Amino acid sequence: MSRAGSVVAAIALGSVVAVSAPAQASVPADGSDGGCGKWTSSVVTTGAGMLENLEFDGSGSMVLSQAALIGPGALLKVAPDGTRTTLVGDVTGPGGLVARDGSVYFTTGNSTVSGLFGIADGSLRKVDVADGSVTTIADGLVMPNGLVPLDGNRFLTARTLTRPGLTVIDSDGTSSIVREDLGTVDGLARSGSTIYVTTTFDMVTAVHVLDAHDLGGPVRTITLPGFGPANMADDLTVGPDGALYVAFNAGGKVVRVDPDSGSSCEIASGLPFTSAVKFGAGPGWDPNSLYTTGFLGDVHRLERVAGSTS
Repeated sequence: MSRAGSVVAAIALGSVVAVSAPAQASVPADGSDGGCGKWTSSVVTTGAGMLENLEFDGSGSMVLSQAALIGPGALLKVAPDGTRTTLVGDVTGPGGLVARDGSVYFTTGNSTVSGLFGIADGSLRKVDVADGSVTTIADGLVMPNGLVPLDGNRFLTARTLTRPGLTVIDSDGTSSIVREDLGTVDGLARSGSTIYVTTTFDMVTAVHVLDAHDLGGPVRTITLPGFGPANMADDLTVGPDGALYVAFNAGGKVVRVDPDSGSSCEIASGLPFTSAVKFGAGPGWDPNSLYTTGFLGDVHRLERVAGSTS
């Protein structure tokens, strides 16, 4: 959701931090599996600051975007045992993350002020996982939030506030807005030639479905239950089962969505300010487990109970 979303969430954040222990995910309150099967939760690491996003670098580390309400954030590396180190320090408004060819691409300038006032202080950068060197790919971006790769070494990013829309970053570092008609766009995920986009502050929570080769073309929209601002759909990912897994930030839960039928169910709740979700990848990380980040600084691992159906 970025720090844009965190402004809304921060109204409640201080009181939640003061009274809550590390969040524990649960099945829906009625004890049913809601059609999602049963999942369990465990804590990978806690106390990591305001976490915006996560990615797996493929070489054994989870990478986290650590944001801050005031001042710079950082990119953190987490080992499978939960040990944390800093990958890149002094990053202002880190947002989406994409791992590719030994590097992790990340956005900066994903801040409320930049989004509200159209300040083009954002960038796309990449860090070499092996030596920690950072290269700027593009700058002059306004509040780049979600991030996915496109063909031809291009990227797609989302801006959530004031003039919400999608921007393509070309391989030469130039950028262009491709559409501004999808609402308060936030999270991005790709599967094959399909792009999925969540909305955060609209009255109805939606996942828009686009063709990666025709981003300005027809859109199919999946609407999800609940009042949009009370859900605050944030980032999302595509699971090994082909389903979408969507983080509900204000809703404090993770929802599984069938991209064909549009049906949805809840796999975990009790996770305040959940910001991003991703299935494990690389040594030490279970590819069938879903990992979550949140603004309270916790990373959780969600595992489907053996024999549980969806």
